Amino acid sequence: MKRIRDWFFTIPALIGIGGTLVLFEILGRLSLLRGLSSFERTMTTLQRVLLKAFGIAGTSISVKGADNLEPDAGYILISNHQSLLDIPILGGLLSSNIPKFIAKQELARRIPSVSLYLNKGGNGVIDRRDRDQALDIIAEVGREAQRRRVSVVIFPEGTRSRDGTLGAFRSAGAKALLEAAPNLPIIPTAIDGSWRVMENNFLPIPYGTKVRVRFGEPIARHVGEDPAKVIAECRNWIEGTLEEWRVSPLAGEGA
Repeated sequence: MKRIRDWFFTIPALIGIGGTLVLFEILGRLSLLRGLSSFERTMTTLQRVLLKAFGIAGTSISVKGADNLEPDAGYILISNHQSLLDIPILGGLLSSNIPKFIAKQELARRIPSVSLYLNKGGNGVIDRRDRDQALDIIAEVGREAQRRRVSVVIFPEGTRSRDGTLGAFRSAGAKALLEAAPNLPIIPTAIDGSWRVMENNFLPIPYGTKVRVRFGEPIARHVGEDPAKVIAECRNWIEGTLEEWRVSPLAGEGA
């Protein structure tokens, strides 16, 4: 019965998700004609609508710590990574902070709206096989984010977790970002449950998935800071948050 229920809600959810991506591919290209700010507003709306579409399948998001970020301010968010859904989650929740994302180049190809946004929205699209190129791109995204007072999200694990387990951090990219944007405060960020949405590659989407997001208190920047130590501090905070959630699942959520 659970499988039937999952499919019953997955079909309209996928129709909504697909329709949203196609519609905003068109709207996004039109908004580009009016400049980057217009495009960013359109893509923020896209991310919010995508979350509504996933809601058709009962996906819900619980958020804590959002008041740790001031509206219209720039930050570096160091987050764990569980799903492609993490991007619209953070983009939709932090719309006034206009988060940019460091993403692998595979996502910037042939995905309506998503690829358009990654390629045209000031994000960092990197080839993980070319370390020097990747670090240069990450640094440029950081410099531009600091100049414009927008935010950047980086997932130092380098790939999404298939089961919610926190992986080792590859710190080179995060270090390059911190060094390129020394004035942006750092927000450790934890996400849990989004991996469940994709555990069947959307076929079906498990109904009623609960996703948790928590934003930590800003870590102030200072001259002479040790980037490796800051990154390790963020990972420890994320690990502690995930462990806390494992022993205190949301109602209807498995441990």
